[in-house]
Amino acid sequence: MTKEELTLEVIERLKKEYPDAGCTLDYDEAWKLLVSVRLAAQCTDARVNVVVEGLYEKYPDINALAEASVDDIEAIVRPCGLGRSKARDINACMKMLRDEYGGKIPKDFNAILKLPGVGRKSANLIMGDVFGEPAIVTDTHCIRLVNRIGIVEGIKEPKKVEMALWKLVPPEEGSDFCHRLVFHGRDVCTARTKPYCDKCCLEDICEKNF
Repeated sequence: MTKEELTLEVIERLKKEYPDAGCTLDYDEAWKLLVSVRLAAQCTDARVNVVVEGLYEKYPDINALAEASVDDIEAIVRPCGLGRSKARDINACMKMLRDEYGGKIPKDFNAILKLPGVGRKSANLIMGDVFGEPAIVTDTHCIRLVNRIGIVEGIKEPKKVEMALWKLVPPEEGSDFCHRLVFHGRDVCTARTKPYCDKCCLEDICEKNF
């Protein structure tokens, strides 16, 4: 089986296994996803979803967060870890959205990348989930699983994994595929325990088993 054939087979099997998989960060406005994905660095999505409730209760919109002091933001987001740097990035990002983009997230990948605290993973998440554009989100689950399965081999750097996947994953499948890898990585192909290969829908085609 070629890499292309393996990738397409994995995509189809995960579609059946997780038909409704989507982003596990809660948001009802695009800018809130930008805040949450910054807070999610080295923190669980579940914790972020709890913390942002308090953040938005006090600062309900872009202007409020842009006007807030970094200290006040940090006091709320501290449970997510790296509180100072995350608070500083969120504040600066909201100011940039307010001052340069009229309170809206730009629909250009490179423009999103220039927002404070935003890397390629975050920019791809915004492009895929907010704008419905082709996207490859190389989070830790994605990187671990595509290496284990054999879609890529020995590539751990997020950008290099992303570039490799762009060559294999149909553009319209990328965003949902990465979301499904997150669900599969949490439930079956786990990192902190031995993977549950006996209940994996990919067991017979996974390189780990050859």
